[in-house]
Amino acid sequence: MSAALAWLLRFGLAFALLNTLLTFENRWPGFGVRYMPRLSFELCLGTVALLAWVVWRGRLSARAATVASIGFAALVAVRYADVTAPAVLGRPANVYWDGRHAAELLRVAAQSASAWQMVAAVAALVLGTGLLFIAVRIAIATLAQCLDWKPPRPWLLAAVAVFTWSFAAYEPDRRDTRWFFSLTLMPTLLHQAQLLAGVWWPAHGNAALGPSPAFDGGLSGLVGAHGPADVLLVFAESYGTVAFDQPAQATALADARTALDDAIHHSGRTVVTARVTAPTFGGASWLSHAALLAGVDTTQPADHDLLLASQRPTLVRHFARHGYRTVGWMPGLKRPWPEGAFYGFDRLADDAGIGYSGPDFGYWRIPDQAAMALLHAQELDHGPSDAAPRFAVFPTTSTHAPFHPLAPFVPDGSRLKGPDAYTQAQARSALAAPLSTTQTMSRYIASMRYQYAWMAEYLRQRAPPSLVMVVVGDHQPPALVSGPGASWDVPVHVISDNRALLQRLLGSGFVPGLAPPERALGPMHALTPVLLKAFDAPGAHEAIGVEHVSAPALATSTALPGS
Repeated sequence: MSAALAWLLRFGLAFALLNTLLTFENRWPGFGVRYMPRLSFELCLGTVALLAWVVWRGRLSARAATVASIGFAALVAVRYADVTAPAVLGRPANVYWDGRHAAELLRVAAQSASAWQMVAAVAALVLGTGLLFIAVRIAIATLAQCLDWKPPRPWLLAAVAVFTWSFAAYEPDRRDTRWFFSLTLMPTLLHQAQLLAGVWWPAHGNAALGPSPAFDGGLSGLVGAHGPADVLLVFAESYGTVAFDQPAQATALADARTALDDAIHHSGRTVVTARVTAPTFGGASWLSHAALLAGVDTTQPADHDLLLASQRPTLVRHFARHGYRTVGWMPGLKRPWPEGAFYGFDRLADDAGIGYSGPDFGYWRIPDQAAMALLHAQELDHGPSDAAPRFAVFPTTSTHAPFHPLAPFVPDGSRLKGPDAYTQAQARSALAAPLSTTQTMSRYIASMRYQYAWMAEYLRQRAPPSLVMVVVGDHQPPALVSGPGASWDVPVHVISDNRALLQRLLGSGFVPGLAPPERALGPMHALTPVLLKAFDAPGAHEAIGVEHVSAPALATSTALPGS
């Protein structure tokens, strides 16, 4: 074999391996990857940089090869996150935000998988990382050795020059000179750097967040025949409009939704519904919570951090200022959350503070129906001696991915307050159900049916007569369920016996019933001023505890059934 052919073979194999590691794509749906015959622009530039190093310093030292290999392996990890996150979560990865919650995700996985599965996964990760590093180091060292031979250098530089010109000459919709390139990682790295800079230098916070809505109205629109109504804001986990928009899901959930609608009407209430666009997709529920509670756009996770470090007004403080006792009921909160003080809750009950004493159901150990029973017993079932109305915020967990394990629905939820809430056999049966990524849709449907069932049971049997229940989906389910190209829309239901309140919401774009309209009201944070306006009835008495003063319904083209 000639020297030139041997050189070409060694260089080609090393370059092809490194190129493959920077150009793979996701094998949808799931976490797998597939080979994509594309060229990495970063590798072209990296080859030139390696050539410059060899010309300047001579052969690549062992230490330099190790450093370069670590850096390249980090790029491979970025590539994997870049192509996998949109397929699994339905949104891009965020190194700052997702990195902070990586430990929590691992805990969820540990609770959802068996011990041998976790050991196998850890062993595969360690072995795979080691093999990746060894392969990358050998390939980089081989490239450096090849670049030490002078004859092919001009040809390499000429090829890189042509590729660079082709990359730079690209014009969207006019001249596609990048068709043979893989999507570059540079925009992702630049975007992540900008987000980190925004967090570490937050002087521009107010300008970045934009204005807050005016929290200057009252809550007289919530005063009914029995005085000020309790308000329960439920952030329904992974409750997206795909449950209505996708025919298969809508059909599978039709009877459960009918049962909920029947329970609403048999309890003397009516429901109106809207559609809003969540600031997140498939995860990061806290972005939607903050967007609605503060009325500020939190699409960028860094903006959420800036918000919680600010003194912006919130719905929680607005209700407290008008005599309400405010409660954050958060069974999914498992660690200290000092930044939660931003919201201003009188009581912030986390996993340990809720008082659940039944058996654990996986990582999200407290089933939603039991959490609701405890919230009612401790806060919403208050008597004359505790006359302050309640504003409670309850983010649910039972519909959280991986939608496993699922607690059984109990027809009488009032019995879920003590240690005998569920039997150990029920917990073991739920945990024994196999976890499979191929059954994600069926598990999601089952969890949604469970959500409708416990809401119907509560409204029919125990909810205070004047309760105003606001149910907001926090985001669409992950792309494994919602499919490719799904919108970021979520439903918003307002359930109440206060027909004047609901009529005002109809005038703001809500429609009667549980099915959301086709058009969204706007982003999640735009819902906040809509609710503030509906809760404030001009002309009604502001004082807490006064007798009911009827508020005239807004004149709208759409009326409530029977109004």
